[in-house]
Amino acid sequence: MRNFSQVDVFGATPIAGNPVAVIHDADGLTDAAMQRIARWTNLSETTFLLAPTQPGADYRLRIFTPNAELSFAGHPTLGSAHAWVGDSDRTELVQECGAGLVQLRKLDGSWHFAAPPTLRSGPLQSKDLSEHMTALGISRVLDHQWVDNGPGWAVLQVESADVVRSIRPNFLHSRPLMVGVIGRSFDGWEIRAFAPRVGVAEDPVTGSLNASVAQWFARTGKAKGSYMVRQGGNVGRNGLVHINIDDATDTVWVGGATRTIVEGSIHV
Repeated sequence: MRNFSQVDVFGATPIAGNPVAVIHDADGLTDAAMQRIARWTNLSETTFLLAPTQPGADYRLRIFTPNAELSFAGHPTLGSAHAWVGDSDRTELVQECGAGLVQLRKLDGSWHFAAPPTLRSGPLQSKDLSEHMTALGISRVLDHQWVDNGPGWAVLQVESADVVRSIRPNFLHSRPLMVGVIGRSFDGWEIRAFAPRVGVAEDPVTGSLNASVAQWFARTGKAKGSYMVRQGGNVGRNGLVHINIDDATDTVWVGGATRTIVEGSIHV
């Protein structure tokens, strides 16, 4: 029996964001057991808090989708930090995960993580771009980029938030993809994330994608300072992702609300 939390992340209001299941004190669980639990919770991600193995880390985190382990993911990072801290007054943390050490801190009362380095960047090749556009059912993009910081994201920029919301993807005849679509809204940006490669048709609110998109935007001058991204409206959510670009250090901080919705124990 282990402590269990379910944390809502990025929600503009309670139960409006992306939930993550967090298993506390998970040392001793096998890889197979972790995967079975993640498949059973059937959330986009389930995380496992373990003792750290690297100096300077407060805890180690393993992140599972229903059918695969990820080296890094954003909303599980924030939700797990929230669960690990509990009622303490900590405002800075270091998380160890497959992507290395991730810095976290509280900004304006919300947890933010420092975006890890992008593993792959640059524009999509024409064949990949055509495949992504066909799967998403769109005929025009303004820009495109690999923005992979672990999960394997590609992103397409379209004309507007209205176009983003209108997309009706069909992945039946494509290989499993990890793709985001982003467009400008009246007060920031709107994004959607499709992750059939890891068993998630559409992710409600996605920290890793927003983090690497922000790094792309910062690098190319598409955005500076702080901005907000909305996500989840097409799947009945209301997610708000806050981006802060520190021009002095070139660090991108990604954060949002975290709320514990369920607490108890899990018998595994």
